[in-house]
Amino acid sequence: MLELTCSKFIDRLSSKEPVPGGGGASAYAGALGMALGAMVGNLTLGKEKYAAVQYDIQELTNRAQKLTGRFKTLVNQDAEAFLILSSAYRMPHAAEEEQHARNDAIQQALIAAAETPLEIAECCLEAIDLHEKYAKIGNTLAISDVGVGVILCKAALQGARLNVLINTKTMRDAEQKNRIESRLNEIEKIGSEKADCVYRKVETMLKTQ
Repeated sequence: MLELTCSKFIDRLSSKEPVPGGGGASAYAGALGMALGAMVGNLTLGKEKYAAVQYDIQELTNRAQKLTGRFKTLVNQDAEAFLILSSAYRMPHAAEEEQHARNDAIQQALIAAAETPLEIAECCLEAIDLHEKYAKIGNTLAISDVGVGVILCKAALQGARLNVLINTKTMRDAEQKNRIESRLNEIEKIGSEKADCVYRKVETMLKTQ
């Protein structure tokens, strides 16, 4: 999916093609947000003014680049999970045995389809945490990019949340449903609050610099 140009990806997103959809778009937004964080890190490395934090910035940026790569992988993974679920829904179901087989396949596919955006949300939480650190020790000339990056990651988190919930709502396995949604609620609460704090910090810095 990510071998497409940005323009073709957007065109595909706006078409009637089933993938990419909201989950893939959320992972893409997360990748963009974290890439901005990595850029701030790279703009801080080698600067004499930030000599005291070079080690920390290098560690942050290594993590940011790895996380950006994970987001990119999740764009494709979300598409694959959706296609498996879609295929399960298209299984024959005229006979009773076919109905049972189809229902079982759908329920199994729903778990995978929910787990992928849950992982996107997990990555968003980590990305927001990295942006918080960049806001503290990163190059202040690029502080606006921290703000843009963290808001993209918050949007990705909220988008991933919706893509989890659309799959858990028809899950019959109450234990799996509760496990996934409980973790999702925890991630969303922590991530959204932290992202808002980082954004406000960036905004304050821009007004007072």
